Amino acid sequence: MGLDVINLGLPKSGTTTLNEALTRAGYAVADHRLKPGSDPGQPGERPFVGALMYEGLYKHGDPVALLKDYQALTEVSFIHGGQSVWPQCDHAMLLVLRKLYPRLAFVATRRDTEAMAQSIMRWNNLGKLRIPLSNVPGLPVGYGHEIDEQMIWIDGHYEALAHWFRNDPLYLELDVASPDARLKLERFLGRPLPWWGQANANPDGAEAEAEPEAPAAPRRRSRAQRGGKRNQGKDRR
Repeated sequence: MGLDVINLGLPKSGTTTLNEALTRAGYAVADHRLKPGSDPGQPGERPFVGALMYEGLYKHGDPVALLKDYQALTEVSFIHGGQSVWPQCDHAMLLVLRKLYPRLAFVATRRDTEAMAQSIMRWNNLGKLRIPLSNVPGLPVGYGHEIDEQMIWIDGHYEALAHWFRNDPLYLELDVASPDARLKLERFLGRPLPWWGQANANPDGAEAEAEPEAPAAPRRRSRAQRGGKRNQGKDRR
């Protein structure tokens, strides 16, 4: 078994939908954290996919050295316990992956930029606490409290990927809400997908509870309070 595809999408971009689709298609998928018992040496642990990728890169020279049992990685970033890990934003990581695995397919799930930012803000304490209080590539500590700031970050990430993978036939930016998303992914992977839909959606008007994973910090003033305005002409694909 070998790794076939890695998703470079940000959280709330459709990562769980991709996980479900690939799992039902027969892929062995690692998503965000491994299940308990995945590591025989530490049966009670639930290691993060991103943490294993960095351990593989810097201890073994191969980002997937510790993930050999999986064919697909669908969510690789995490913020937990004072760590903020984003392999999908790390060009050194991507360079090594492409050199070691020239046939590896890269997918970047995404949605409408503003809808995605809104979803991040509603998901547990991800947008209101963890992202703004963590060092995230493109969002230093103190930024990301506002929808506008997250939109700049989101668009910047996908533009950077488009530049990095330009002319690479094994890269696909996938709008998961597009009517032809399933067909595009099937053609890209060369494999039928028996299911496509929406998984892990935010409950309407509901906020799931989660413990803060970073110390509280003063909230920055909003753009309205500072007299700023949203850029009305911004592309919100």
